[in-house]
Amino acid sequence: MPDVENIILEHLRHIRVTTDGLREDMREVKTRLGLLESQYASLSNRFDRLDLRVSRIEERLGLVEA
Repeated sequence: MPDVENIILEHLRHIRVTTDGLREDMREVKTRLGLLESQYASLSNRFDRLDLRVSRIEERLGLVEA
């Protein structure tokens, strides 16, 4: 029986090492995803402002139906 216990303990140690590495990878992925979300929000805001500016320009030039 002691061999079985040793094998089980070895497997559990291997699982712990593997999951610890995955946690670090997931932390990096979450950080990078947060940065992407922030950049997307910034671009979205800029496009919204540009859309408003173009709409006002079109109205001034009479390019839009009233």
